[in-house]
Amino acid sequence: MSVLIDTPIWSLALCRKSAKLGARGRSLVAEWKDLVSSGIRESEAFVRLREHLAAFDDVSAVREDHERGAEFCNACRTRRVTPTANDMTICALAARHDRAILTTDRDFARYATLLPIRLRDVRRAG
Repeated sequence: MSVLIDTPIWSLALCRKSAKLGARGRSLVAEWKDLVSSGIRESEAFVRLREHLAAFDDVSAVREDHERGAEFCNACRTRRVTPTANDMTICALAARHDRAILTTDRDFARYATLLPIRLRDVRRAG
C-alpha cells in the first residue's frame, strides 16, 4: 500500500531522540521504519536527508489537487470542521493517488469521516 506521511511523523522519526518518545511515539516511528525500508538513521544534515528522500517518488500537487482541496475544505466547513489549506491539499493528494495518510494529527481522523480518504492503521500503537 502506498502511504503519504504527514510532517509530524517525519519529525518524530528524524528529530526526536527515541528515549524521549512515549509508547505511541515509538509505535509510530516503528511504523515509519517499516515504510521507509531504506533506513534513514540520522537527520542532522539537510543535505543528507535530501539525498535519502530522493529515492522516494514525489507526489506533486497540480491545480486539480488545490481545487479538490478547496472542495474538501467547503465540505468540512459545512459540517462545522475548520481545516487548514495544507491539510486539505494532503487529503486531495491522498485521494487522487489512492494513498493512505500516516499522521499523528488528530484532525485527519475527523477529515476521514467527511472525506474520501484513508488513514494508515498503526498496528503497534500503544
